[in-house]
Amino acid sequence: MTKPQQFSPPRGTCFMSIIAIIGNKGGVGKTTLAINLATLLSEQAATCLLDADPQGSILHWAAMVDNANMPAVFDATANVGNAVAQYRDDYQHILIDCPPQLQSEQTQAALASADVVVIPVLPSPLDLWATVAVNEGIASARESNPDLKALLVINQMEPSTKLSKLIRDVIQELGIPAATTTLNRRVVYRASVLQGKSVSQMGRTGAFAADEMRNLLAEILAI
Repeated sequence: MTKPQQFSPPRGTCFMSIIAIIGNKGGVGKTTLAINLATLLSEQAATCLLDADPQGSILHWAAMVDNANMPAVFDATANVGNAVAQYRDDYQHILIDCPPQLQSEQTQAALASADVVVIPVLPSPLDLWATVAVNEGIASARESNPDLKALLVINQMEPSTKLSKLIRDVIQELGIPAATTTLNRRVVYRASVLQGKSVSQMGRTGAFAADEMRNLLAEILAI
């Protein structure tokens, strides 16, 4: 098992990150990723999670949480930009869970506000093709947010399949940097959400998934 990397901001600095989780297709694990990244960040610093998806999945999850050591969750569907401005002085890290439509008002506002955009994608041709439009959207967002960084994350990987061996070659053609860390297909990701938890709070059952998330978080914050 790969040793997890730990992120700590340098002493004497006021580190802040705004991370948007976006996609152009539903069912890629966007919300689960947002929950787990935000929970890990909340262990290090004040962190809030903005639910910008009208489906309200993050808000439903937060209603099940019975744990004080969790990120604060706020509804940001009405105006993402205003929500970021409202909470940026109170939290060191803000994560935004966006709708699965690139052209939605919420996603566009998140791209304008974010430091980093994270794009989970399933290892399938249809999902990869949907990501082509995301690359174009990021390029457009950089006209007003030139420092915006992006990272593609392969989710629900099945390492033993032939497709998984070819997927990275295909991803190189998309023009978006891909994380070295891949997230494997694990039941515990879904089970933890249903219990109002993150994988890092699932004990031994979630140990491998938690290590994946820690490694991924270190990559995101090192961009």
